[in-house]
Amino acid sequence: MYTKIGFLMAFAILVFNTTSAQFKKGEKMVGGSVGSMVFNNGSADINVAQIGTNKSKTSGYNISINPTLGWFISDNTAVGASVNINPSSNKTSYAQNGSTYQSDKVTNFNVGLGGFARHYFSATKSLLPYGQLGVNFGVSNLKTEGFFYGGSGPTAYKSTYTGKSTGGMYLNTSVQVGVTKMLAAHTGLDFYLGYNYSYNSNTFNRTNLRDDGNDGTIDSRSENQTTTKFTNHGFMIGVGFQIFLATKTK
Repeated sequence: MYTKIGFLMAFAILVFNTTSAQFKKGEKMVGGSVGSMVFNNGSADINVAQIGTNKSKTSGYNISINPTLGWFISDNTAVGASVNINPSSNKTSYAQNGSTYQSDKVTNFNVGLGGFARHYFSATKSLLPYGQLGVNFGVSNLKTEGFFYGGSGPTAYKSTYTGKSTGGMYLNTSVQVGVTKMLAAHTGLDFYLGYNYSYNSNTFNRTNLRDDGNDGTIDSRSENQTTTKFTNHGFMIGVGFQIFLATKTK
């Protein structure tokens, strides 16, 4: 991990090794990564010789909002705060002969806060290269539900489940090198690449119900609790925008 971070920072220093003041101490920068809003709706036909033709349908959405606000503490260096809001949902169902026999739905909501430090290096009039360090952390909430019809005749049954997470949290740290392409006197687009390290922890509680005979009576119930902790290392590439607000003078 440290080798990758060191490589990126060394690259930025070697390429942009001198500074020229593009901003003034006390100015503000408002912007963030370009948020995404994705809605999907698809279907597939599956044919298994021993079972027959099945149709699956998938629908969902993923929305990411990441605004930032920074202050220049010197003519080239800014520090600031960020907000992360990320709701998402995905539902998949399976049907045979027009009847849905399985459905699975997952809904997730992440919200958190973060901070960053950005330093601008030597630049042309419209291209402003920079290096940036960032960290953000927050809480996550996960819900899931679904059902499955199995068996036939006297052995038919319906299995349903619901689940919810508790104590979910995440932590991300990143290092970036990029360039701000100025479009006007106070607005620009960020193009960047970098390295990201993330850590997630979650405890998930799930309840399973089974109705033997599919007559509306619950015949068995089980509960389980799963705690997961995992880390991830990855490279990122992205686009953002910035608005630079000059300090008011009396």
